Amino acid sequence: MANFTIDAAGNRHPSPAFVDRSPLHAFMLWLAKQRGLHFRNYDELWRWSVTDLDTFWRAIWDYFAITAEGEMTSVVNGQMPGAVWFEGTRLNYAEHVLRLEAAGDPERPMFRHASEVRPLRDASWAEVASQVRKLATRLREMGIAPGDRVVAYLPNIIETVIAMLASTAVGAVWASAAPEFGEKTVVDRFGQIRPKLLFAVDGYRYGGKDFDRSGAVAAIVDAVNSIETVVWLNYLSPHVERPSMRPVQLTWNALLDGPEIPAADFHYTRVDSRHPLWVLFSSGTTGLPKVITHNHHGVLIEGCKATAFHFNIKAGDCLFFYTTTGWMMWNTLMNAPLLNAISVLFDGHPNHPDPLTLWALADRARVTAIGTNPTITQIMEKQGIVPKDHFALADLKAVILAGSPSTPAAFEWVWDNIGDDLWISSQSGGTEFCSGLLGGVPERRVVPGQIQGPCLGVAAYAFDDDGNAVVGQPGELVLTKPLPSMPIRLWGDEDYKRYRETYFTRWPHVWVHGDSCQFNADGTCFVFGRSDATLNRYGVRIGSAEIYRTLDGIKGIADSLVVCIEEEGGAYYMPLFVALTPGISLDDALKSEIVRRLRAERSPRHVPDVIIEAPGIPQTITGKRMEVPVRKLLMGVAPAKAYSPEASKVPAVMEWFVEFAARRLAERSVTIS
Repeated sequence: MANFTIDAAGNRHPSPAFVDRSPLHAFMLWLAKQRGLHFRNYDELWRWSVTDLDTFWRAIWDYFAITAEGEMTSVVNGQMPGAVWFEGTRLNYAEHVLRLEAAGDPERPMFRHASEVRPLRDASWAEVASQVRKLATRLREMGIAPGDRVVAYLPNIIETVIAMLASTAVGAVWASAAPEFGEKTVVDRFGQIRPKLLFAVDGYRYGGKDFDRSGAVAAIVDAVNSIETVVWLNYLSPHVERPSMRPVQLTWNALLDGPEIPAADFHYTRVDSRHPLWVLFSSGTTGLPKVITHNHHGVLIEGCKATAFHFNIKAGDCLFFYTTTGWMMWNTLMNAPLLNAISVLFDGHPNHPDPLTLWALADRARVTAIGTNPTITQIMEKQGIVPKDHFALADLKAVILAGSPSTPAAFEWVWDNIGDDLWISSQSGGTEFCSGLLGGVPERRVVPGQIQGPCLGVAAYAFDDDGNAVVGQPGELVLTKPLPSMPIRLWGDEDYKRYRETYFTRWPHVWVHGDSCQFNADGTCFVFGRSDATLNRYGVRIGSAEIYRTLDGIKGIADSLVVCIEEEGGAYYMPLFVALTPGISLDDALKSEIVRRLRAERSPRHVPDVIIEAPGIPQTITGKRMEVPVRKLLMGVAPAKAYSPEASKVPAVMEWFVEFAARRLAERSVTIS
């Protein structure tokens, strides 16, 4: 039986059976039976969820049977920023991820993982839980205490999951960076939190090439002097010569050696909702990356809610997102086991050895829901890739488009080339929440290019410049009520000064997310892109400040400015403008040096599409780069609306950018309205 019917406009309408099978529908039935709360549709349910926060979030807590000690004295106390959740209770995130070990055959798969180094295999609940208990016990013996920071320079492999769960099991604070990040990018992150222990990889393989990281690890350790211990993982080779370093050096295999530790003999460190779980890092647009600090309670309960109700994941399902350990989607992969489902890990190039790599993995791993960036669909369309011609994908039921705004063409490509009865959901969230804000709603029709609505408990609206909620027109994406998974703080920002300046200066007690969006009368919505200066590079956010820090070290570059815009059809354009010192020209050698340094010190995603010499870099009268105005000009916004000449330190420089944008728009035959 088909899951959807198609109307004349190409919209998909869910069948009654599809709706009835959804976890969201099961929750609505539970609310009616257990709480006497009856809702006719999602609209009514959502309005209740953002109006009666105490009752809604207590219902979520009870529905997912959260294990905690203590008596809850309040669900939410205070307002943004600084609202405190679930006071009086103590719990542990890792305990919850692993608590279903005994809820079935312990040898059933918990994760499926593959890489360019290793073939696809399963990691069972028993295997993961056993290694977590061993490693956590060793961490305690080594003196890792609650609140200590443990960091990882590891790829998206099963050992990284085990290291994260073991660290958080003992109350340590976790942070990770992908091994393709250059050492300066890593130091900018890890240096702010002063970690005590580093898990490090000897190298990684990407696109068939091996990259040694031992030198980078030595540089990181040298710069971050708080690191007392380095735990090496031999990923590429069983025998690697270790660099001489100050900290104690141990090996992964040595730590995992020894007898099993029965579950009954192991205890998790339960903490209150003010205790940090992990830190995620912002992209570093205006300086060092912000250290976004999450708590156990919020990430846990939001992960259960979002994965069940908005990813539509049930027990036994298999979730796969292509991600690295430097992106929040890696953290959200831990949510599937919370629901007794499976997550798939993959480390490697998505198009190696061919563009069908990810779909081949999805087929072999029996994936039921795959998450990808809308841009990938455009690339595959241009390459003529048709996954359904090569793979049955018999288990696949859903495609989740995330990481950047979706287009109708992305939806149509999925239906035409993968399966015409798939549930497609466009979703938008943020590192700040480690979850989604706008997402899938199984009971609503699927309109190509649109998000089905705000997630439960998320009081999301589009505000105009006067702070009024608007419908049917673009506005600033805001939240008017707190969420449990909001950051408890920015690390080192104990007085909330930077937190307030980042999210709450425009309207008191209203979170300004930094996206431009539109809500429609039927409850659907869509995101246009970033309204701030963050670079959205093929769905992964990176920071302009990281690029500037590298360019500052290149002789001959006086100043620089970089922006990234989303163009028609889902494409991206990221130009780098450089102002040069007298006597220097932008020749091929200098361009090559810029590319080489950005690739080595930052990552391949930091390399611009084009490098352009400019007569100067526009700055405000207070000396800040005018990134947002330049971005608006390149998107076709009229100069009078893009910036104020009075705000420019040197108006003539900005006029050059106005002319550049006009020429490029004319070349692309873009009509400026």
